[in-house]
Amino acid sequence: MQIDRIPPTTNEHGVAHAVIEIPRGRRSKFEFDRQFGAFKLDRYLYSAAHYPGDYGFVPNTLADDGDALDILVMVSEPTFPGCVIAARLLGVFQMTDGGRADDKLLSVPYRDPLYHSYHELADVPPHFLIEVEHFFSTYKQLEGKEVKTGSWQPRSVALDVLQRSIAAYGEAVND
Repeated sequence: MQIDRIPPTTNEHGVAHAVIEIPRGRRSKFEFDRQFGAFKLDRYLYSAAHYPGDYGFVPNTLADDGDALDILVMVSEPTFPGCVIAARLLGVFQMTDGGRADDKLLSVPYRDPLYHSYHELADVPPHFLIEVEHFFSTYKQLEGKEVKTGSWQPRSVALDVLQRSIAAYGEAVND
């Protein structure tokens, strides 16, 4: 898969491309390996938790943790590793992992009629946001890794995080 050929955003304002690594409901942690140009199994989650949505990254971005920017997509059915979803940003969950900022964009599929009316965090059922917080606060505990959850921030902050990550990637590539 040629990830670098996928632009980070679409032509629609606030819509990013999400490359899915882990489908909703899975405990297996897949990651894209640039050397192989394929998805590989990194590990299984040590806990009985499962991903609350399709999880992956925005291509051609560089987040504060040194990886591509993370994105969680609320889906009615899980997709598959390597699926590219045009995803409307709703907000961002701010947290730290191993002492480094590790923001998680929250989004919905842009073309899914079930989520047509979702545009802001206020449109998301509050319990789903709590599930996401709980998942990210506990999913690495049994590995002995430190994760600190922060707070939900609105769409405007998510858009800023996305733009900063796109700019950071451009700077890193041009160095």
